[in-house]
Amino acid sequence: MVLASRAPRLLVIPGLHDSGAAHWQTWLQSQYRDADRVVQRDWAEPDLERWAARIGTTLERAAERGNAGPCIAVAHSFGCLALARHLALRADSPVRAALFVAPADPDKFGVAGLLPQQRLALPSTVVASDTDPWMSAAASRRWAQRWGSAWLTLGDAGHINTEAGFGPLPLARRWVTAMAARLAREQRPERATLAEWSFAV
Repeated sequence: MVLASRAPRLLVIPGLHDSGAAHWQTWLQSQYRDADRVVQRDWAEPDLERWAARIGTTLERAAERGNAGPCIAVAHSFGCLALARHLALRADSPVRAALFVAPADPDKFGVAGLLPQQRLALPSTVVASDTDPWMSAAASRRWAQRWGSAWLTLGDAGHINTEAGFGPLPLARRWVTAMAARLAREQRPERATLAEWSFAV
């Protein structure tokens, strides 16, 4: 008998100054009733350790409310660095998949040495832009390779935020849906078909 497992929930991790009402992260969160959102105490102060700790606190509080179980994290800008730091510090994190959208360049903040320097222990994707003022496409690709992440660029997409014209970002929702399906398959390998497993290759 295979016990039913809890479906992964969405964890939204905004960057500096939060993601406003028109931002794609807020749109994505609205698509998932049980989504959690990391809320920083000071959105204007990019403190990597505090921001990473806040991710852990958010997950712990969700568990206290009964929302324990795996998460799919979707981060933006400096939130990507906070998520990477969280993953480096917390091997027991319930985060099971990570989407890093328009990560800020850690060298701009002097925190590159605090981030994972090897393949992450979960599936991940880095979404970049050829015209992102916060990180070049080449730099984001190097970090993606270091982390073992899939990498793609949206071309001339600025910082992939509201100012760059991104309200809804269907790509992010499709990725979350695909990761949820992949995680579900991995939790029941004896029931997966050969065709299903081909997705994970």
